[in-house]
Amino acid sequence: MLIDSAPLWYFQTNTYVVAPAAGGPAVIVDAPPDPRGVGDLLAANDLTPVALLVTHGHVDHAGGIDAIATSGVTTYLHPDDVDLARHPGEQLRALLGAEADGLVDAVVTSPLTDLHHRETLTLAGIDFTVLHTPGHTPGHCCFHIESEGVLLSGDHLFQGSIGRTDLPGGSFEQLMESMRDSVMPLDADTAVLPGHGPTTTLSAERLSNPFLRELL
Repeated sequence: MLIDSAPLWYFQTNTYVVAPAAGGPAVIVDAPPDPRGVGDLLAANDLTPVALLVTHGHVDHAGGIDAIATSGVTTYLHPDDVDLARHPGEQLRALLGAEADGLVDAVVTSPLTDLHHRETLTLAGIDFTVLHTPGHTPGHCCFHIESEGVLLSGDHLFQGSIGRTDLPGGSFEQLMESMRDSVMPLDADTAVLPGHGPTTTLSAERLSNPFLRELL
């Protein structure tokens, strides 16, 4: 299986392309408002996108939905984050003030298909199990590719840390509960591919991440 990534846009969001091999169909995971960067990632591997999985509705992960969905790609997002994802301009102004002007479209208008906890989606010939992991946002989801031992963790779990919970809709208690119930039971050798920063493993985080050690 091929997994390639690049840190894109203002917040250096890790965007992933996942495919059985180069030169065929692919799934994009997360879409910052950087269509050229996403396009370069696809072109480098001669991939054709068939679906977009969005971990959550924050602008740096969902603000580029419209640019990708115009090519007929089906976009998946948990329903609890739809209202958030629809208004990237509003989010960015709240974070950056006047500096946000011109960085992102005001609204996202493309159709969105609901994600459901523990459903398995077969996309581009790959099985993705959806894990609803609220806490960073109400509708945050991780995507588990069990056959490859990979977890695309979005902003739920990072190397040495977890997603922030101080933004609207965030909850530390919810994040830790979903970490305990949905992520911690996964195989220790699972590779964790986060929305920001370097790749890690679940075993490494169990040993060194202070938030996971709190759960053990």
